[in-house]
Amino acid sequence: MTWVKPGAEFAALFHTFESSAWRWECQGTYREPVEREPLQAWRDGHPTFEFMQPWLDQIRAQTAEGKTFERVRMMTSPPTEYLRWMFEFTPLNIEAGEDIRWIGEEHARKLGAPTHDFYIFDDARVAILHFDDNGVSGAEVTDDPDTVAEHRQWRDRVWPVAVAHNQQFAPTTRSP
Repeated sequence: MTWVKPGAEFAALFHTFESSAWRWECQGTYREPVEREPLQAWRDGHPTFEFMQPWLDQIRAQTAEGKTFERVRMMTSPPTEYLRWMFEFTPLNIEAGEDIRWIGEEHARKLGAPTHDFYIFDDARVAILHFDDNGVSGAEVTDDPDTVAEHRQWRDRVWPVAVAHNQQFAPTTRSP
């Protein structure tokens, strides 16, 4: 395994894959510094999603090249404030070309889904994400066949039963 630092080194993972990126997201809250002000603006009733523009532009460009971006997000029970906020801007990701689906926490646990986030790139490389109080602290990247096979099995369990975002019942999106 290779340790990849956040920032440019981590971002490079999204410029080196050839055809597909698949993500499992299972944290109830992500603490990315770039999201702090937009989350607060949403809490204050003034949502702004400009912080996402670089990611959305990248998704548009890469899907235009024929690459796919898919992810399953686990919805906690009850939904965290962060997930309610994320649910509100997910249509922007979808419009850019991502296929985003949701699965309830209880269902995911019954399927044996892991408690760590990860990406699978080209069905051949896995990036296991690590977090701290400032968001992604790094990722363990490997092409070890056993590790890749294990993560593909988890993907293959949750993907078929996860619900497309536009078919999902929306949680309450405003903070109390």
